[in-house]
Amino acid sequence: MSHQPVRWLIPALLLAGATLAAAQVAPRTKPDPLDAGAAVPPAAYSSALAQYQRHAEQPVMSWREANETVNRIGGWRAYAREASGSAPAAAPPQPASPAKPSMAPATPAGHGGGTK
Repeated sequence: MSHQPVRWLIPALLLAGATLAAAQVAPRTKPDPLDAGAAVPPAAYSSALAQYQRHAEQPVMSWREANETVNRIGGWRAYAREASGSAPAAAPPQPASPAKPSMAPATPAGHGGGTK
């Protein structure tokens, strides 16, 4: 006969004994609600408006300036990152001069224009 069952039986009995000993702790007794002299914790008041900050007027800018600001910080993706709480990506490089619009018609990717 092997001593294998004894090897796991002793730790299991010790764990069961510790669990039963912890279960024997007397629960805290609550004050009797019918006892007028029972000790109760003091009432605390915290206003819901304690952290309120009044609205402040924001400077008004032209729509072009607002669009350029949004474009400079990364467009709608910057606002999406801010809302999701993720770290902001590196700012896109700024062109040295504004790009001139091309007079050639735009061709969607993968839609013609030549053979492969």
